[in-house]
Amino acid sequence: MQNMILILDCGSQYTQLIARRVRELNVYCEIHPYDKIPELNSNIKGVIISGSPASVRDEDAPQLDLDAIRGKIPLLGVCYGAQYLVQKYGGKVEASDSREYGRANLKSLDATSPLMKGMPINSQVWMSHGDTIVQMPSNFELIASTEDVEAAAFKIAGETTYGIQFHPEVYHSKDGMILLQNFILELCQCEADWTPMYFVDETVVNLKAQLGNDHVVLGLSGGVDSTVTAVLLSKAIGDRLHCIFVNNGVLRKNEFEQVLDQYKEMGLNIKGVDASDRFYDALAGLSDPEKKRKAIGRVFIEVFDDEAHKIKNVDWLAQGTIYPDVIESVSVKGPSVTIKSHHNVGGLPDFMKLKIVEPLNTLFKDEVRRVGKAMGIDAELLGRHPFPGPGLAIRIIGDVTKEKVRILQEVDHLFIQGLKDHGLYDKVWQAGAMLLPVQSVGVMGDERTYEKVVALRAVESTDGMTADWVHLPYEFLAEVSNKIINRVKGVNRVVYDISSKPPATIEWE
Repeated sequence: MQNMILILDCGSQYTQLIARRVRELNVYCEIHPYDKIPELNSNIKGVIISGSPASVRDEDAPQLDLDAIRGKIPLLGVCYGAQYLVQKYGGKVEASDSREYGRANLKSLDATSPLMKGMPINSQVWMSHGDTIVQMPSNFELIASTEDVEAAAFKIAGETTYGIQFHPEVYHSKDGMILLQNFILELCQCEADWTPMYFVDETVVNLKAQLGNDHVVLGLSGGVDSTVTAVLLSKAIGDRLHCIFVNNGVLRKNEFEQVLDQYKEMGLNIKGVDASDRFYDALAGLSDPEKKRKAIGRVFIEVFDDEAHKIKNVDWLAQGTIYPDVIESVSVKGPSVTIKSHHNVGGLPDFMKLKIVEPLNTLFKDEVRRVGKAMGIDAELLGRHPFPGPGLAIRIIGDVTKEKVRILQEVDHLFIQGLKDHGLYDKVWQAGAMLLPVQSVGVMGDERTYEKVVALRAVESTDGMTADWVHLPYEFLAEVSNKIINRVKGVNRVVYDISSKPPATIEWE
């Protein structure tokens, strides 16, 4: 088993970022709620306590049982974690006169401290707290200060227990990775060997042991997560993996045929099922976004269940659940709490009596792509933009008809192909078009028209939780708009969405 770092989540918005930084050092880590600390074993080489939106002075502030950890393995408290150590062991934390938020510089530091080794004087760090440490316990040693925060970092004498009041994991802490490297590689003595190929080899071995001679069914979507899941399982069990790709009628133009061909070329055991009409029947007359989502989800499960029952001896359902889904489904009270429900976590209906296998549930999205690359999956497939499960149905505002889907498929195709042709596709996290429930007056030739409006949307993001609109070149937008209006019958006006998330969402429904 791999050595690992345990991260205890007290609700910070930055907890996942700590994990990502640890993984960048090729060291495995796991996030667990502060009140569900797993039993220590020889694989856990160190512990990090995250920040929190709470104050240590609050009655309901997170309380951690550190008896099994402190003094036994290296421990690092970040922000709230540092203040908690001070408060719990006899020091004093008070509300600051001014909220200490933003950039600061380390005006002094102990260069002999193993944690601070290589950190330069005046190194920029990021503060984000309303409390400050005013008195440290007698056995706490100061190792760094800023202009306004004396106890910016400390160590408990005789232990490898440290606390820092700044956030080394955020980009604004310029030398934060030096500090994390000191803690993880030097103090915790972790081996930097958690690589994509290590993950592939270890996962295939584990899947063979877990699944034995059983058969597994997997619903492929054409997306990155389900594709990487399929290839991993195929490596482990070969043709005993049964992939089903369902055409729900609201995929992109020619996507069903193209993706099916691509999967077959990869040697996957796959069956394509065109159930478009069943989905159109279920969507007929529905305009409410949530009702449309539920209708598509219900019919997908029905179709998938019908197909799964045609396969003999299926015991397992594979899902492309990734680590953020898992974290957010068990997260603690605070900004890290789930913002949306995830279809992969606990979404299996009761009547499907199958066991679940989730090979990617310890990986972040960027790690899934690196694992896919290590297995030789085509770069174009790995670089595909995220696409919503309900497809174009939630990009058609209002009710869904075959004609509306046809229009939007053509518009979407011209937009996405245009991004690819101009070298812009890989610079965008997600892009698509929305068909609006409005018509506008236009002129084509000498005739007055009264036709549909479409909105184009392109955003940049890392995980979809926040996103900003992309400043696409005017010349590109003009060219795409002209192509759409000239080539897509039924559209006479194109607009570009310049809203960020928050307050807007990426999809319109």
